[in-house]
Amino acid sequence: MNLNQLLEKEKITLLSDTVIKLENFASLLNEWNQIHNLTGAKNIDAIYSNIIDSLHPLSFIKTPKTLLDVGTGAGFPGLVLAIALPTTEVVLAEPLKKRVSFLKYASIDLDLPNVLVEAKRVEKVVHTPFGMITSRAVTNTKLLLDLTQNISDSETEYLFYKGSRVFDEIKDVQHQLKYDIVQKNQRNYLYIKS
Repeated sequence: MNLNQLLEKEKITLLSDTVIKLENFASLLNEWNQIHNLTGAKNIDAIYSNIIDSLHPLSFIKTPKTLLDVGTGAGFPGLVLAIALPTTEVVLAEPLKKRVSFLKYASIDLDLPNVLVEAKRVEKVVHTPFGMITSRAVTNTKLLLDLTQNISDSETEYLFYKGSRVFDEIKDVQHQLKYDIVQKNQRNYLYIKS
């Protein structure tokens, strides 16, 4: 299946220019991944699957003005969300140099003026509070909330891409949060609202 068909199947509606940029991102990542081993997604189909996973929350989140993606890796979900949300200022925090090189190259090649790549760990990022903070497979929920407390406020929303451990993790913090867990395939999207 091509990306358009996958998006249609998942009922994700994007402008055709956006879909083309996502396809170009997939090609670019596939090419770089052959040499630099940036992600476990080793072919276009696997990359498309990760793109769909990254985009699914667009069906239930509010579009933020600013977004920080913690530990972006090869661009999931941060760079994908930046492509889909061109009016959102997106900061990608990634400490690994080869991934930073790819993210910087991709944001220039794909003409994404809304992207800033920070070559550092999240606790070193200095910024006014973000509208949304995302993360996929970085660390547990409590630690992510602790690590981002200097760049968040009462208005900040969180979107964490989690596996089955989310239910144990949320027990540590649920008393202080308003949240939803949206399940799709093997993914649990933890959406913490302001």
